[in-house]
Amino acid sequence: MSEMQTFTMDFAGRQLIVETGKYAKQANGAVMVRYGDTVVLTAAVGSKKPSKMGFFPLTVNYEEKMYAVGKVPGSFQKREGRPSDEATLFARMIDRPIRPLFAEGYVNEVQITNTILSVDHDCAPEIAAMFGSSLALGISDIPFKGPIAGVNVGYIDGEYIINPTLEERGNSLIELTVAGTGDAINMVESGAQQMSEEVMLKGLQVGHDEIKKLTDFQKEIISQIGKEKFEVEIPELNPELKEEIYTNHLEEMSQAIQVYDKLERGEAMINVKESILEEYEEKFSEELDESQLAEQSKEIAEIVDEMEKDEVRRLITDEKIRPDGRRPDEVRLLTSEVSLLPRAHGSALFTRGQTQSLSATTLAPLSENQMIDGLGTEDSKRFMHHYNFPKYSVGSTGPARSAGRREIGHGALGERALLEVIPSEQDFPYTIRVVSEVLESNGSSSQASITSASLSLMDAGVPIQAPVGGIAMGLIMGANNQYTILTDIQGMEDHLGDMDFKVAGTRKGITALQMDIKIDGITPEILSEALIQAKKARLEIIDNIEATLAEPRPELSRYAPKIETMHINPDKIKVVIGKSGDTINEIIAQTDVKIDIEDDGQINIYGENPEMMAKARQMIEDITAEVEIGKIYEGKIMRVEDYGVFAEILKDQTGLVHVSQLSNDFIKNVQENFKVGEFINVKVNKIDDRGRIDLSRKDALNQLEEEEKEKE
Repeated sequence: MSEMQTFTMDFAGRQLIVETGKYAKQANGAVMVRYGDTVVLTAAVGSKKPSKMGFFPLTVNYEEKMYAVGKVPGSFQKREGRPSDEATLFARMIDRPIRPLFAEGYVNEVQITNTILSVDHDCAPEIAAMFGSSLALGISDIPFKGPIAGVNVGYIDGEYIINPTLEERGNSLIELTVAGTGDAINMVESGAQQMSEEVMLKGLQVGHDEIKKLTDFQKEIISQIGKEKFEVEIPELNPELKEEIYTNHLEEMSQAIQVYDKLERGEAMINVKESILEEYEEKFSEELDESQLAEQSKEIAEIVDEMEKDEVRRLITDEKIRPDGRRPDEVRLLTSEVSLLPRAHGSALFTRGQTQSLSATTLAPLSENQMIDGLGTEDSKRFMHHYNFPKYSVGSTGPARSAGRREIGHGALGERALLEVIPSEQDFPYTIRVVSEVLESNGSSSQASITSASLSLMDAGVPIQAPVGGIAMGLIMGANNQYTILTDIQGMEDHLGDMDFKVAGTRKGITALQMDIKIDGITPEILSEALIQAKKARLEIIDNIEATLAEPRPELSRYAPKIETMHINPDKIKVVIGKSGDTINEIIAQTDVKIDIEDDGQINIYGENPEMMAKARQMIEDITAEVEIGKIYEGKIMRVEDYGVFAEILKDQTGLVHVSQLSNDFIKNVQENFKVGEFINVKVNKIDDRGRIDLSRKDALNQLEEEEKEKE
């Protein structure tokens, strides 16, 4: 049994502590990471035998425990259920920089589990989990080529801040997560308030400088307690057979790759592959038994796939020829439409080449905000962007399932890109939901969804600050560090290339970044060039948006709920709500509106009928109005006594009309002259320190008589 060891370093003003040898000792590697009061247990387990799945089965889990922030789960069973969207996004974020650092062809199953045990909101648990995931792999016998690490970068008053606190994140102009090895960056996730390319690039560089400190710390730990990595045999393809297939079939594969249309290209490439397989099956059918022939066919298929990849990359790097014939920096044909769906509050269709996204916007009262049951400080949100990717968008069949990791991730990227231009709750007090349906996909449907969503918001009349466009950049690395950066990558270029770098923003600047790579990392020079090339494409897309709809519509859809905003004294909120909600429910029942009441006394009235909205407003004004000295009211007699009557002049506001103030004439018997339920005009003469109201019917009658005389 290994002994517990503790390793410590100071990082970004806080202590980072690693404990090993005490927890989860049956895992291949396990560490307890403490960063401030954030505590994460990470365990890595790997199989010694290759999987038969045909791909690398890496799974990263990010398990949120509600006790980590002193909460009881909000579900009916009061247990943690399926991962929250945020947990799914963090799991993806950890997976992305780790996955490229396993050998190509390695297909042994690996599972990393991050259990979030305690959360200090000033010390981001996802950053501790990323560090722990890398270190757990590093000290294990799993053949991982790390370490990697990640940091959050903020930007306040022109200064970059590493791992900003919760308060600092609230004031930061960028929200940047950058990860990589000690040599290069290999993952980026960011939202920004329309920042320039220069600011974002410098943030990446500052972040990477700090990552080097964390990877050096991991290397020290691994050198002391790391296990010897187990040997993995990755079978090599038959070099003679490979050379033969390349020599005889490379030209026909090259021609198939250069077919313009995606579906036609796919069919042409399938025909080439099937032709080669048939040729060799016939050639070896008499020499090999059925089992040997199956193995031979599998190897041939792998050689053909490698030939396809090599030729796509060669055409791009050597001849600058892309599969659809475009230049490296050329964007595909763009078209846009709006107002396609008559009953949706806003809708838009954006098409870029063979990628197409339909977005629909729905506006609703603030009471329909999404409630969040997670480890963060946010308990609700009013803007949502949801992304759907049906099988038919790529001409496939398959079961229809609820949103998976990919859909959640792409939806969140679009939400981050658009959130920076969404008006504040004070300026536009609506819940806003945009749903993007991918109708066709041939590369970067997530960025198409951002563009269609931007148009849909404008069509709905949401006063966004500026339209947002998105573009995906690719990279093909050649020999001797030669490379080609591609604008607007299509599916094949994404699948066979080295980078998927998504950039979204306005004319003014970047609002979101996301980068994934399949190689060990990329240099600042490549990042800089990719950002400059992306800006050119982004402006071209925004030109297309503005040519379709220059600015948000001045009015909301006739089917969208209209809003009437008013303010009352916060002390009157309980009066509007009433006992057990009876007062507000009565207003809603009579006017068919929805009413949201804020703690500061702001009331938002939503409805489709202006007359009913006005009626609801008047009812609220009537029950919350403050009594004014000197004003005449129509009061309802609530009680009659020998010394006078009590009249209600506003809801729950009752005053006394003394018998001497009931009339200019002497009244001998009050109860004979006044009855409960009658209405009388009264004037407020006085409100004492205890809130008692003195009323006068006599003064009211005299004043009304004088006013009538003046009119004559």
